[in-house]
Amino acid sequence: MGAGGRMNDVNTDKDVLKRVPTEKTPFEISDLKKAIPPHCFKRSLATSSYYLFRDIAICYTFYYLASNYIPLLPTPLGYLAWPIYWFCQGTSFMGIWSIGHDLGHHAFSEYQWLDDALGFFLHSSFLTPYFSFKYSHRSHHAHTNSMEYDEVWIPKRKADTFYSEVLNNPLGNLFMTVVRLLLSFPMYFTFNIHGRPYNGFASHFYPQSPIFNDSERKQIWLSDAGMLVAFYALYKIAAATSATWLFCIYGAPLLVMNAHFIFFTFLHHSHPSLAHYDSREWDWIRGALSTEDRDYGIFNTIFHDVTCAHVVHHLISTIPHYHTVEATKAIKPILGDYYKYDDTPILKAFWRETKECIFVEPDEGAEKSGIYWFRR
Repeated sequence: MGAGGRMNDVNTDKDVLKRVPTEKTPFEISDLKKAIPPHCFKRSLATSSYYLFRDIAICYTFYYLASNYIPLLPTPLGYLAWPIYWFCQGTSFMGIWSIGHDLGHHAFSEYQWLDDALGFFLHSSFLTPYFSFKYSHRSHHAHTNSMEYDEVWIPKRKADTFYSEVLNNPLGNLFMTVVRLLLSFPMYFTFNIHGRPYNGFASHFYPQSPIFNDSERKQIWLSDAGMLVAFYALYKIAAATSATWLFCIYGAPLLVMNAHFIFFTFLHHSHPSLAHYDSREWDWIRGALSTEDRDYGIFNTIFHDVTCAHVVHHLISTIPHYHTVEATKAIKPILGDYYKYDDTPILKAFWRETKECIFVEPDEGAEKSGIYWFRR
């Protein structure tokens, strides 16, 4: 089992679907911070660098094996070996990308300039606009599960009949699964798919986008410059090798990485037991607790526990990933029923949430409560 599995007893189906309380919490964020051992807040440059270079070494090993040995395999075995490489390398990419995400939270070292420089390089390498994502993701953490102000995975309402009626069937669920996993990552950054509605063109690549404030716009240009350099480097590599070689070595694994990202972020923020709130009822701590931890087995380690220690990450995002499991254990007794863990096998959970989390509405008779639950 992964780290998440070690932290929790096995739950029944009834347990995992039990709603998290929506009453104001009897504890404050200060109570949670006091319960966490002080060393969990320490950002060690040496330890963080170890995980980064370990991941880069794994990534290079996959690249070396694929580029040097798969072309030597007879054709039938090559057709089998390439998809295996794509999955393994895409999973490796996701581990490095996750460290870039921590860099954006200033959870890597004590040096903000170093975190931003490394994060900019890593995320640009995976065609992610670093500063653009850093700022929108910060807003997501500040407004989690707010119907009006959250930045991503904004749930649909029943009135949106394309989702509540047209796609609310097995074929529609399958269609949405394919679209999500293949297209949602680039479409979110380009066209704000799954993002909150804005007046004006909302894009992570547009410096004048309403996603950003005036103090952030210069760094959006820098993010775009990083993307252009990355695309130019890929063009030169394709010219020196071939577009087919580039797709096999880099493009296909990048698609796998994108699918991983969409897969686990969808599961972080889609669950029948978790509420969304409008401005009448939302507050920061209940919003931050409206996410859940899951056990991905070995992928917990590969993805640096962002999968199995996501709740504490939303509460205190500067805790380094190598301390988040310990911090989770420390705050669970305080959180009580406000802590959500679901040990449903992840593929089963993904399909269940795809079917059950179609739109949100208040409970019948509580239309003015400001509290919304997933429906189908």
